[in-house]
Amino acid sequence: MAALRRAVRAAALTAGVLAGVAGLAVGVAWLGQDALVYHPDRSSPGPAASTVDGGVDVTLVTADGLDLAAWFVPPSAEVRDREVAVLVAAGNGGNRLGRAELAELLAERGFAILLLDYRGYGGNPGRPTEVGLALDAQAAQRALAERGYPPERTIYFGESLGAGVVATLQAEVPPAGLLLRSPFTSFADVGAHHYPFLPVEALLRDRYTVLDHVAATQVPVTVVHGDRDDIVPPAQSEAVARAAPRLVEHLVLPGAGHNDALMFGPRIADAVVRLADHAVGG
Repeated sequence: MAALRRAVRAAALTAGVLAGVAGLAVGVAWLGQDALVYHPDRSSPGPAASTVDGGVDVTLVTADGLDLAAWFVPPSAEVRDREVAVLVAAGNGGNRLGRAELAELLAERGFAILLLDYRGYGGNPGRPTEVGLALDAQAAQRALAERGYPPERTIYFGESLGAGVVATLQAEVPPAGLLLRSPFTSFADVGAHHYPFLPVEALLRDRYTVLDHVAATQVPVTVVHGDRDDIVPPAQSEAVARAAPRLVEHLVLPGAGHNDALMFGPRIADAVVRLADHAVGG
């Protein structure tokens, strides 16, 4: 009997330790989730004109009182002005400097571009959250409208996390078209894929329910992703494409990973051209 009691006590102690470790892991995940979700380069990339031909520094004023630095890039002088803008909402890492080449490619195709840097990114004040990034995107849309690019002549371009940002924006202010590069179905789904041992659905504060927004929209949609994406499972991007009632194009880039150079290059810019031709006209 004594041996049995010792075994029961040892089992109870082991169970208690395991429960404590699990509770600690959940607590750390809850407190540290912002560091897992957002990876800003907080440094300022400097003046737009020093990086992109014709680039202009602009200030976006958010509804909650933040002044955010962004870059506006006009269409290249050598090409026909499409009189269409592209609002670029980046992923969760870096800052607008990393999207300068994409802006140049789009400008060469006749688009005006606004490179949005979220709060906490690129020298901007504030801390990134889903609610905050929604306000940042609204401020970017207003800034383009003030420059003569109303939403019906604007393409919202969302890259990864930015797909969640523009999916929310288009539900409030519908654009001419929506291009989602490497979109996930929801942030909880991505989290569950990478952290299957955690109750991600219960823990996450920021949701970014892309699939729900896309399924409910009547905006023309293009979805682009690589088939070797190790950040957002390609199956999630495929599900977003299937959900779009007005899918213009589902472009899968063979061999491409999430952050490969191909994902910022000419094939992406050309997909924007095809979407704009469909949504606004050539």
